[in-house]
Amino acid sequence: MHIIIKNKILSYGHYKVKCAIGKRGINIKKKEGDLITPIGLFKIRQVLYRKDRIKNFKTKIRKNFIKENMGWCDDPKSNKYNKLIKYPFKFKSEKLFRSDNIYDIIFVLNYNMNPTRKNKGSAIFLHVAKKKFEPTEGCIAIEKRNLKKLAEVVKKNTKVEIIKT
Repeated sequence: MHIIIKNKILSYGHYKVKCAIGKRGINIKKKEGDLITPIGLFKIRQVLYRKDRIKNFKTKIRKNFIKENMGWCDDPKSNKYNKLIKYPFKFKSEKLFRSDNIYDIIFVLNYNMNPTRKNKGSAIFLHVAKKKFEPTEGCIAIEKRNLKKLAEVVKKNTKVEIIKT
Protein backbone atom coordinates (compact mmCIF):
# COMPACT_ATOMS: atom_id res chain seq x y z
CA MET A 1 0.00 0.00 0.00
CA HIS A 2 1.29 3.47 -0.95
CA ILE A 3 0.97 6.83 0.72
CA ILE A 4 -0.79 8.94 -1.92
CA ILE A 5 -0.52 12.73 -2.20
CA LYS A 6 -3.25 14.22 -4.40
CA ASN A 7 -5.31 17.44 -4.22
CA LYS A 8 -3.53 18.53 -1.01
CA ILE A 9 -4.73 15.33 0.69
CA LEU A 10 -2.41 12.61 1.99
CA SER A 11 -4.05 9.20 2.10
CA TYR A 12 -2.85 5.82 3.34
CA GLY A 13 -5.59 3.24 3.10
CA HIS A 14 -8.65 4.74 4.85
CA TYR A 15 -6.48 7.34 6.60
CA LYS A 16 -6.85 10.78 4.96
CA VAL A 17 -5.43 14.11 6.15
CA LYS A 18 -4.88 17.60 4.77
CA CYS A 19 -1.36 18.36 3.56
CA ALA A 20 0.68 21.28 2.29
CA ILE A 21 2.67 21.02 -0.95
CA GLY A 22 5.13 23.24 -2.81
CA LYS A 23 4.16 26.87 -3.36
CA ARG A 24 4.13 26.31 -7.17
CA GLY A 25 2.17 23.05 -7.03
CA ILE A 26 3.01 19.56 -8.25
CA ASN A 27 4.84 19.01 -11.53
CA ILE A 28 7.14 16.60 -13.34
CA LYS A 29 9.69 19.28 -14.22
CA LYS A 30 11.53 19.92 -10.97
CA LYS A 31 14.70 21.93 -10.48
CA GLU A 32 16.54 23.34 -7.49
CA GLY A 33 14.72 26.22 -5.81
CA ASP A 34 11.60 26.18 -8.03
CA LEU A 35 9.12 25.59 -5.12
CA ILE A 36 7.57 22.60 -6.96
CA THR A 37 6.68 19.26 -5.38
CA PRO A 38 7.86 16.54 -7.78
CA ILE A 39 5.49 13.98 -9.33
CA GLY A 40 6.56 10.38 -8.83
CA LEU A 41 6.76 7.25 -6.76
CA PHE A 42 9.37 7.45 -3.99
CA LYS A 43 10.82 5.22 -1.30
CA ILE A 44 11.17 6.48 2.25
CA ARG A 45 14.94 6.30 2.79
CA GLN A 46 14.84 6.98 6.51
CA VAL A 47 13.04 8.90 9.22
CA LEU A 48 14.87 11.66 11.08
CA TYR A 49 13.44 13.07 14.29
CA ARG A 50 14.13 15.36 17.25
CA LYS A 51 14.41 13.07 20.27
CA ASP A 52 14.21 16.11 22.56
CA ARG A 53 10.73 16.89 21.15
CA ILE A 54 9.33 13.51 20.08
CA LYS A 55 9.08 10.95 22.88
CA ASN A 56 8.33 7.23 22.52
CA PHE A 57 8.82 7.41 18.75
CA LYS A 58 8.09 4.10 17.04
CA THR A 59 8.46 3.24 13.37
CA LYS A 60 9.37 0.19 11.28
CA ILE A 61 11.53 2.38 9.03
CA ARG A 62 15.20 3.09 9.73
CA LYS A 63 15.34 6.11 12.03
CA ASN A 64 18.00 8.48 13.33
CA PHE A 65 17.71 11.41 15.64
CA ILE A 66 18.59 14.91 14.46
CA LYS A 67 21.65 16.44 16.09
CA GLU A 68 22.47 20.15 16.27
CA ASN A 69 25.25 19.81 13.68
CA MET A 70 23.07 18.18 10.99
CA GLY A 71 21.93 19.72 7.73
CA TRP A 72 20.98 18.83 4.18
CA CYS A 73 23.06 20.10 1.24
CA ASP A 74 21.02 21.94 -1.39
CA ASP A 75 23.99 23.44 -3.24
CA PRO A 76 24.51 21.91 -6.72
CA LYS A 77 28.18 23.00 -6.58
CA SER A 78 28.88 20.52 -3.79
CA ASN A 79 29.62 16.82 -4.21
CA LYS A 80 27.36 16.37 -1.14
CA TYR A 81 24.37 17.78 -3.09
CA ASN A 82 21.08 16.28 -1.87
CA LYS A 83 22.75 14.49 1.03
CA LEU A 84 22.81 14.68 4.80
CA ILE A 85 25.76 16.79 6.00
CA LYS A 86 27.40 17.88 9.23
CA TYR A 87 28.32 21.45 10.16
CA PRO A 88 30.63 23.24 9.73
CA PHE A 89 29.95 23.01 5.99
CA LYS A 90 31.10 25.51 3.37
CA PHE A 91 28.32 25.03 0.80
CA LYS A 92 24.67 26.12 0.90
CA SER A 93 22.57 23.82 3.08
CA GLU A 94 19.45 23.63 5.16
CA LYS A 95 19.73 23.27 8.92
CA LEU A 96 17.72 20.29 10.24
CA PHE A 97 17.92 21.19 13.96
CA ARG A 98 15.50 24.12 13.83
CA SER A 99 13.82 26.34 16.41
CA ASP A 100 10.41 25.88 14.76
CA ASN A 101 8.90 22.41 14.70
CA ILE A 102 8.64 21.60 10.98
CA TYR A 103 11.60 19.21 11.12
CA ASP A 104 10.67 17.48 14.38
CA ILE A 105 9.91 14.43 12.18
CA ILE A 106 11.20 14.06 8.61
CA PHE A 107 10.53 11.23 6.16
CA VAL A 108 13.45 11.49 3.70
CA LEU A 109 12.18 10.60 0.22
CA ASN A 110 14.58 9.19 -2.37
CA TYR A 111 13.86 11.96 -4.89
CA ASN A 112 16.94 12.68 -7.07
CA MET A 113 19.11 10.05 -5.43
CA ASN A 114 20.96 7.15 -7.07
CA PRO A 115 22.08 8.92 -9.17
CA THR A 116 21.92 12.48 -7.87
CA ARG A 117 21.69 14.95 -10.74
CA LYS A 118 22.85 18.53 -10.18
CA ASN A 119 20.06 21.17 -10.13
CA LYS A 120 17.25 18.57 -10.28
CA GLY A 121 16.11 19.41 -6.75
CA SER A 122 17.04 18.34 -3.26
CA ALA A 123 15.68 17.83 0.25
CA ILE A 124 12.27 16.48 -0.72
CA PHE A 125 10.77 15.43 2.60
CA LEU A 126 7.47 14.61 4.23
CA HIS A 127 7.60 16.77 7.36
CA VAL A 128 5.51 18.69 9.90
CA ALA A 129 3.21 21.39 8.47
CA LYS A 130 3.20 24.98 9.61
CA LYS A 131 0.09 26.01 11.58
CA LYS A 132 -1.95 27.25 8.61
CA PHE A 133 -0.62 24.67 6.12
CA GLU A 134 1.46 27.32 4.39
CA PRO A 135 2.98 26.07 1.11
CA THR A 136 6.39 24.41 1.30
CA GLU A 137 9.51 24.84 -0.82
CA GLY A 138 8.70 21.51 -2.54
CA CYS A 139 8.10 19.09 0.33
CA ILE A 140 4.85 17.58 1.59
CA ALA A 141 3.78 18.56 5.12
CA ILE A 142 1.09 17.32 7.52
CA GLU A 143 0.23 17.97 11.17
CA LYS A 144 2.77 16.61 13.65
CA ARG A 145 0.32 14.25 15.37
CA ASN A 146 -0.66 12.79 11.98
CA LEU A 147 2.97 12.38 10.93
CA LYS A 148 3.76 10.59 14.17
CA LYS A 149 0.74 8.31 13.65
CA LEU A 150 1.79 7.64 10.05
CA ALA A 151 5.34 6.78 11.17
CA GLU A 152 3.93 4.06 13.41
CA VAL A 153 1.97 2.29 10.64
CA VAL A 154 4.13 2.55 7.51
CA LYS A 155 6.48 -0.30 6.63
CA LYS A 156 9.97 -0.43 5.11
CA ASN A 157 8.54 -1.06 1.64
CA THR A 158 5.84 1.68 1.81
CA LYS A 159 6.23 4.14 -1.05
CA VAL A 160 5.01 7.73 -1.40
CA GLU A 161 3.18 8.49 -4.66
CA ILE A 162 2.77 12.14 -5.61
CA ILE A 163 0.09 12.67 -8.26
CA LYS A 164 -0.86 15.80 -10.17
CA THR A 165 -4.59 16.16 -10.86
